[in-house]
Amino acid sequence: MILGFFVALCVFVADQLSKYFVFRFVAEHGAPLKVTDFFNIVAAFNKGVSFSMFDNGGDWGRIVLILFALGVVVFLSLWMKDEKSGFVRICLAMIIGGALGNVVDRLRLGAVYDFLDFHVGAHHWPAFNVADSFICIGAFLIVCHALFLNKKNV
Repeated sequence: MILGFFVALCVFVADQLSKYFVFRFVAEHGAPLKVTDFFNIVAAFNKGVSFSMFDNGGDWGRIVLILFALGVVVFLSLWMKDEKSGFVRICLAMIIGGALGNVVDRLRLGAVYDFLDFHVGAHHWPAFNVADSFICIGAFLIVCHALFLNKKNV
């Protein structure tokens, strides 16, 4: 359990530090910044959830999203406490740390700060951040574990 909360803290800190330094860099140099032919650094503020869905709720929408995310964190923390698999506990911690990173953005900025922009030609994937990455990776690994891994060995 302690390892899980440590991982969540590391994810949270990595997310917040990346946002801080990228935000400062973008403020100084401007955005978008072309890094490669398929990747840019941008400045996007997402008031909704994934891919800016439900971003028209105003302050009430922001409060609902914060409360929902905190509810998910509580649920995942309880799951992590009872989970037998160390692998799954780490994955849950990744999701918890990412969720808390985005909650802090909503509290501080009123929106989640996204800056990673991958694209193929003119077709852009919605911008995201380090927290979103850990949430997706953690969830994907939990699904893989449930579908493919022998729970007795992991």
